[in-house]
Amino acid sequence: MTGLGALLKRNVKLYFKDKGMFFTSLITPLILLVLYATFLWNVYEDSFRSALKAAGATLNDSVIKGCVGGQLIASLLAVCCVTVAFCSNLMMVQDKVSGARRDLTVTPVKNATLSLGYFLSALFSTLIICGITAVAGLIYLRFVGWYLSAADVLLLLLDVLLLSLFGTALSSCVLFKLSTSGQASAVGTIVSAGYGFICGAYMPISSFSENLQHVISLLPGTYGTSLLRNHALRGVFSEMEAVHFPKEVVSAIRDSVDCNLYFWGDKVSGAAMYAILIGSILVLTGLFVLLNRISSKNGK
Repeated sequence: MTGLGALLKRNVKLYFKDKGMFFTSLITPLILLVLYATFLWNVYEDSFRSALKAAGATLNDSVIKGCVGGQLIASLLAVCCVTVAFCSNLMMVQDKVSGARRDLTVTPVKNATLSLGYFLSALFSTLIICGITAVAGLIYLRFVGWYLSAADVLLLLLDVLLLSLFGTALSSCVLFKLSTSGQASAVGTIVSAGYGFICGAYMPISSFSENLQHVISLLPGTYGTSLLRNHALRGVFSEMEAVHFPKEVVSAIRDSVDCNLYFWGDKVSGAAMYAILIGSILVLTGLFVLLNRISSKNGK
């Protein structure tokens, strides 16, 4: 455990010390934040108000802003947990490029311990950044429209933990065989550019075509985004019901922001979403372990 502790300390310290890698991991969340603040906020708020007007209903401005703000925070965290994990896990590739991995394998530290060190340090670094992002998001919601209970906050943090685990496990499998900076940069660019779309962070999945919705419903990250949305917006929907807002309108809003997800026409429950996300984490972690065993047997 002493060797593992030293590896964790080394990897986390190098990640935060490398300003280029650290700020690169924040680019996608910052782009999403700017995108929402300068464009999507007004689009979502205007469309929300238009829907209310068409339904002949009215809501307090605080509820509307709480709904839009909750959607923003959930989207930001959904992207951040995965893209940051890919960036923090680049240490595994960088050590191959610099030769540090070869030097570490000369020490008494086992290959399994070395791989576990990369995995846990990437998870720890991701949780630090995403935890700070979550706290900042909650403070933001406090000012624009706070409708969260203590249980909602705890469940939101649980979602961040699970999505960070998912991002770390996924990035560990994807980056495991990479051995050059160019390969790592290419993968990082693809993930940063595309993940926000396929998980429903940039645009609600309900706005995509039916065939594309079927494809996206097969991806575990989609359910992580929905869990975040459900917990960030549960209080808002409860407030709508408390003021006798039409239930059919509330249900339509939940569908439009992906709080309700459907797998080939069947609604997916919250328990099923957790099962899918946790199951994918276990499968990806098992795959990472298998890749390490195969690599050890091959002497690589």
